[in-house]
Amino acid sequence: MTASSEGLVDKFGRVHRDLRISLTDRCNLRCTYCMPADGVPWIPRPELLTSDEIVSLAVVFASLGILEIRLTGGEPLLRPDVVDVVRRLAAIEGERGPLRVSITTNGIGLARLAEPLAEAGLERFNISLDTLRADRFATLTRRDRLTDVLEGIAAAQATGLRPLKINTVAMHGTNDDELVDLVHFARDHDAQLRFIEQMPLDAGHIWSRVRMVTGEAILDVLSAEFTLDACAGRGSDPAQLYFVDGGPTTVGVIASVTAPFCGSCDRVRLTADGQLRNCLFARDESDLRSLLRSSASTDDVAAAIRASVTAKLAGHGIDDPGFLQPDRPMSAIGG
Repeated sequence: MTASSEGLVDKFGRVHRDLRISLTDRCNLRCTYCMPADGVPWIPRPELLTSDEIVSLAVVFASLGILEIRLTGGEPLLRPDVVDVVRRLAAIEGERGPLRVSITTNGIGLARLAEPLAEAGLERFNISLDTLRADRFATLTRRDRLTDVLEGIAAAQATGLRPLKINTVAMHGTNDDELVDLVHFARDHDAQLRFIEQMPLDAGHIWSRVRMVTGEAILDVLSAEFTLDACAGRGSDPAQLYFVDGGPTTVGVIASVTAPFCGSCDRVRLTADGQLRNCLFARDESDLRSLLRSSASTDDVAAAIRASVTAKLAGHGIDDPGFLQPDRPMSAIGG
């Protein structure tokens, strides 16, 4: 199939260029805001997309105008063939050259895999880090692995891939007293810290707006320590970036709940079991795995993708009285 000049455009005129692919729903942490201590039922392995299926779908998405793929999870580094998947995806030609491939990870395993991933064609790392205190990390994630994460960040920094992004979910009474320290840490590691409002995507459905630290509150805390100047040209980036003390360091705030950016969203998501979601908070999915395994034509798969994007709603509706949290937790959806 040749590249489409039309692209993936929904009925609100948004052009979709970014595909998030979850490689697995499994994770080696048990973050309190994501899943219960005993975990969640994992997707049966036969239902997971194979590497060949991932690549086949990525080729179709590239032909429809997708330019960038972000690999997510669960924890994508738990997938044994992650380096090979990156290499194969980075070799796919889109309408503007090879696909740009990045990864979101908790950092555990990066000390070993950062360099092989970079050599395979990875463009960028996004690493989750919610606290710099070992005791808090163990409480928050139910695993004593902060040292592994910090070693992973150092390994990612050493590859030279930039921007190196560190993601922090800000939470009242958990890490809201570390916001300034985290910015200093990111600056010391030539990284961009991005604070994220906690979203209703936990498996236990215990999300509380009261416990959510708002983007405005984050900026208030940071402004007491740093001079912040908004960066221009946000485009479809979920984070509003700010220069810290005149730059070059920047810090970002992703205020998905209090200041949604749905009007510029250019993302679609493919779960580890091959379900296409046109929004992180969608309650409907399109089954691309079954199409592949029934030997559907490439045109049929492309048509299903287009139909899903066309049906995308104007916004996620978190602030609507009738909002219903997705049945799947974040670990099963992919970030």
